[in-house]
Amino acid sequence: QVQLVETGGGSVQAGGSLRLSCEASGRILSFNGMGWYRQAPGKQRELVAAISSGDTTYYSDDVKGRFTISRDNAKNTVYLQMNSLKPGDTAVYYCAFLGVRTDWGSPRDYWGQGTRVTVSS
Repeated sequence: QVQLVETGGGSVQAGGSLRLSCEASGRILSFNGMGWYRQAPGKQRELVAAISSGDTTYYSDDVKGRFTISRDNAKNTVYLQMNSLKPGDTAVYYCAFLGVRTDWGSPRDYWGQGTRVTVSS
């Protein structure tokens, strides 16, 4: 069984920075990618950043140039460095490990529990 634990959320003033971490426990044989999503109040969950197993990265237009996704394969951990934060970045942020293959069952996605980020003006 794979479980994801997120840390690093909190409150910050506009212009500040936060770093989110997401560590996966359990035996992971391979995966297709890792991603960070966010959901603001009253809005749908949206993809913010992603990194493939081949290290190709994707950023939404809203965060491009401000956020950086990275990973540490040895630690099964993905990070999201968020700089120049804006009030519009306020949301619950979720990490996901996508297309995970383990010793059991078919490949599937795993999700973190979410961590709240609040940016005040």
